[in-house]
Amino acid sequence: MLEIALNNVTDAIGATTGTGASNSKMDHLMTMPNYSYIFKFEDEFEHTDAKIWFNRYWTGCFYYVGIYMLVIFTGQQLMANRPRYELRGPLICWNIMLAAFSIIGACRTIPELVYVTRNFGLYHSVCVPSYIEDDKVSGFWSTMFVLSKVPELGDTMFIVLRKQPLIFLHWYHHATVLIYCWYAFTEYTAPARWFIVMNFSVHSFMYSYYALKAMHYRVPRVVAMAITVAQLSQMVAGCAVNLWAYQLKQNGEACNVSEHNIKMSLLMYFSYFVLFARFFYKAYVDRRAPRKGVDAAPAVPPISHNGTAKKVQ
Repeated sequence: MLEIALNNVTDAIGATTGTGASNSKMDHLMTMPNYSYIFKFEDEFEHTDAKIWFNRYWTGCFYYVGIYMLVIFTGQQLMANRPRYELRGPLICWNIMLAAFSIIGACRTIPELVYVTRNFGLYHSVCVPSYIEDDKVSGFWSTMFVLSKVPELGDTMFIVLRKQPLIFLHWYHHATVLIYCWYAFTEYTAPARWFIVMNFSVHSFMYSYYALKAMHYRVPRVVAMAITVAQLSQMVAGCAVNLWAYQLKQNGEACNVSEHNIKMSLLMYFSYFVLFARFFYKAYVDRRAPRKGVDAAPAVPPISHNGTAKKVQ
């Protein structure tokens, strides 16, 4: 009786003070790594507000993609008989900003993935969306990642205005990633923690590379090859995570991702792998294809020293 009374008093105090009111709050804290510093805007992040917004407006991504396609292909026609714009300064700033964003995003999301994988196992990392529900830091940057897919469409405008080759891989990748990311957020897709960390990490190197090239730094060709290999590895890992999530669901395990989502993501990652593999072959293996000035795919090609485009056709 005394123990029951003490428990009741503790619960009453917790309810009054707002601290220790439920074990679930402690469970949430257990899934967070020990961040050395949490910014105020991260601490104030509320994942429920973000989910409500995306559930209400996620279909807006189709409008963005429609406008994107109209602008880039109409832009190519308008630029056909016009002189190209150099845009070296804006291109440098653009790549530096995206590189900085990706580096910060990677630094703020990698700790969560490592922490939950070490302490709760691979199953948790693939099937439990604690990265968005329980971790304010990872949750904030995951949300920023999804939103960033809209301004990243600006990559293509540099290609259009500078009259450079616009390959299918480039615009297909941008359009489909935007649609999938906005849709997946409405589900709190658990495997997305892997997708987000991988994309942030690869983009950290890719945009840094393009910034250096735009500034006329002579980056060794092997760096471009390494970035494309990293992109290919990302696609293989994405397929593997999706296949594992599907297998877990088939075995009756609880996994916070729909089968429709898995199939869509798997198809997307596989198509990327095929396109990146084709790019890699033409850029680095095929002796018949011109290789001079080949760069990593699929972002903004940097300005070469003679002002020409540096993309594989």
